[in-house]
Amino acid sequence: MPRIACVHVPALPLQLLLKQHPDWHGHPAAVVDRDKVQGTLLWVNEAARRLRILPGMRYAAGLSLSSDLRAGTVSSAEIDRGVEEIVGRLRFYTAEVEPAEEPGVFWLDAGGLSLLYPSLAKWAELLHRDLREACFVNAVVVGFSRFGSHAAARALGVGCQIFDEPLAEEASIRNIAIERLGFDPRLRDALDKLGIRTLGAFLELPADGLRRRFGKEVHQLHRLARGDLWSPLQPKPVTDPIERALPLDYTENDAQRLMVLVEDLLHGLLPQLMARHQGLQSATLRLRLEGSGLREEILKPAAPTLDRNQILELTRLRLEKLDLGAGVVEIGMLLEGVSAPQDQLELFAENRQRDPRAAARAFARLRAEFGDDTVRRARLREGHLPEARFAWERMDELPRANPVAVKTPPLIRRFLPQPVALSRQRRNEPDGWLITGLENGPVEEIVGPYIIAGGWWHREIHREYHFARTREGGWLWVFFDRRRRRWFLQGTVE
Repeated sequence: MPRIACVHVPALPLQLLLKQHPDWHGHPAAVVDRDKVQGTLLWVNEAARRLRILPGMRYAAGLSLSSDLRAGTVSSAEIDRGVEEIVGRLRFYTAEVEPAEEPGVFWLDAGGLSLLYPSLAKWAELLHRDLREACFVNAVVVGFSRFGSHAAARALGVGCQIFDEPLAEEASIRNIAIERLGFDPRLRDALDKLGIRTLGAFLELPADGLRRRFGKEVHQLHRLARGDLWSPLQPKPVTDPIERALPLDYTENDAQRLMVLVEDLLHGLLPQLMARHQGLQSATLRLRLEGSGLREEILKPAAPTLDRNQILELTRLRLEKLDLGAGVVEIGMLLEGVSAPQDQLELFAENRQRDPRAAARAFARLRAEFGDDTVRRARLREGHLPEARFAWERMDELPRANPVAVKTPPLIRRFLPQPVALSRQRRNEPDGWLITGLENGPVEEIVGPYIIAGGWWHREIHREYHFARTREGGWLWVFFDRRRRRWFLQGTVE
């Protein structure tokens, strides 16, 4: 019988989120559809499952079960990049790889590998180890059916499993708990009320009754689990990379002359991308430097595009910032495309009063000139001290504006990178407390204290925060540290 393997990277979006927040490891964590307490949990880790925090719950409900729950959003573009990375790794072991609609699930053709590997167990172990070295938790199961190998991989969680015959696969999956199989939360909860908690119990239900009570989709799922439905593997087609290189007869370190060569490269590469009905997602500029080896610079437009001028501008900004040393002896480009809406692939676009894509292009230019980590935003998080209640994270795409009408404009509190120690002499009669010297004048009003104390689990603190208004009209945010017996400037208020 044909052999099929399932590679399951559990909660792939959550794994991508945890890569951005390594300090969340060991805590219950989840991916939500929107960054609000009413957001829905889409993926959760094992620490959350042990607390009965399950996908489909509201974020607020999860917090009621554990105040330690961490959550965040992951964009579809980040998920697509993660899937592409894994597909590229899996293709090293077999040419036929089919990513499922559910991110993190991949089916592979496991047949005809006996001449390349000692056994299917060794092949599965190499797959598992490769993804683990790339920091992806994964399970690899080699079986005989899509549903059976997928269900076994979900239940396994981490590691490898090989079924030698179809009956062994069928017997193994019948004891799997339904909550481990990614069923729709409403179906999962309805079956739980009926006492149906394992896959075997679900398979024993009458098919016609399921169709009448739960609808066509559940009926199809039941038939698939029983093996009544079958579909061939539909691997993602392998496409040749769109790349080109130009060796130079001389060394070149002038950015303007190199731009002429880049324009020539794009003239031959962009039509190939257009023929695939794709837009440019990223361009890798490859510069072979004399005596220094190969240097690669990755450029990303704000959105998939075929606009050559955008790509040239990003390349020019990056080249002008590079130190080309002794000079370039070979220049090349590698284009990575992605399916994009038709309006992004058109040469002319309707001019609107507000164009969010123009703002995104500005962000892309900043990244090209100053580096990928230049554009960042503050993300709120739990913390004891004011400076620990937010963290900076990279912003890959500009979020949609969501303006809210307010009656009273909010005050803006600006943080200094580190609290600045103030003069030990609080009073300087007759002018009062010159808190920041003569620049802002003496303090004329002070409000507080607002006490923050604790931290015995790390380093005990006791701060008394105040808002101080100076003669020049500015409000300063200061605190008195009882342990160090000294005043510090935390920031300003506008």
